[in-house]
Amino acid sequence: MTDILDRIRATTLATGASLPYDGLVEVLNLPDERLEEMAALAHEVRLAWAGDLIEVEGIISLKTGGCGEDCSFCSQSGLFTQSPVRAVTLDVGELVEAAKQSAKNGATEFCIVAAVRGPDERLLDQVEAAIQAIWQEVDINISASLGILTPEQVQRLQAMGVNRYNHNLETARSHFPNIVSTHTWEERHQTLRMVREAGMEVCSGGIIGMGETLEQRAEFATQLAELAPEEAPMNFLDPRPGTPLAEQRIVTRGEAARTIAAFRFAMPATILRFAGGRELTLGDDGTEAALLGGMNAIIAGNYLTTLGRPAEDDLDMLDRMQLPIKPVSRV
Repeated sequence: MTDILDRIRATTLATGASLPYDGLVEVLNLPDERLEEMAALAHEVRLAWAGDLIEVEGIISLKTGGCGEDCSFCSQSGLFTQSPVRAVTLDVGELVEAAKQSAKNGATEFCIVAAVRGPDERLLDQVEAAIQAIWQEVDINISASLGILTPEQVQRLQAMGVNRYNHNLETARSHFPNIVSTHTWEERHQTLRMVREAGMEVCSGGIIGMGETLEQRAEFATQLAELAPEEAPMNFLDPRPGTPLAEQRIVTRGEAARTIAAFRFAMPATILRFAGGRELTLGDDGTEAALLGGMNAIIAGNYLTTLGRPAEDDLDMLDRMQLPIKPVSRV
């Protein structure tokens, strides 16, 4: 059998074809001495099929905490009574100010997030009012992450002008029941299918390091590739106090590098966005290395319930690395 990186050069790099499951498993098992070569190839694939621009995004939680679902990684679940996160809801003015700050930080996309199983009419009314108010003052694309949707809710969000809808599959289908019991992987997948059919862009990724095997990481990358999301957020578990995964070990830097490369080889043209946990798993120098190892987007500033790096630091980093930032093009 030919070497896995040579096969990737001949297929994924040359044609843009997704690397299949067996090849992803090989990548995830590469020895440390091949990490530099692997990362360089992942960067080549990114440049060839996703371009050289870096996309910056800001996120804001419209409704934080008090969620009735039992996602084991999430400190926003109201079922985990030891979690320090409590329910908070922002008003429209606060969302507008957050969007302004995101645009100031170079963001082309602003994502409105709510910790819910799915939105009710009151929440959708708030989102609609926020979008209208933001667009009166800020030139930025709006995305949303509001949980599991009905067909009618999908159509309403599309009519509001939501450009991209986020609903993470979170992990491999085979591992999902170990992480969540109050809803299914299939329900999440159905929401994303309806979003795609309505003409909105699909944003779906997940969290690495929730006790899944390397084979399940390859399975997850394959399932995302089949979904063909425009964007795939990559989180690395930052164990949260009071959650069932509070004592889970942190993903090592080598594991993270292999996983980023594997996801790039699985999805050559997708926006792979750094999300939560990169500071803990990779640190500053590891983040820079990963932007030359397959990643092509970041969230600037803080996340939903954890702190990120100051947005100014990320922008300085991109400038120092001479990585061009994608300009705003309202969809």
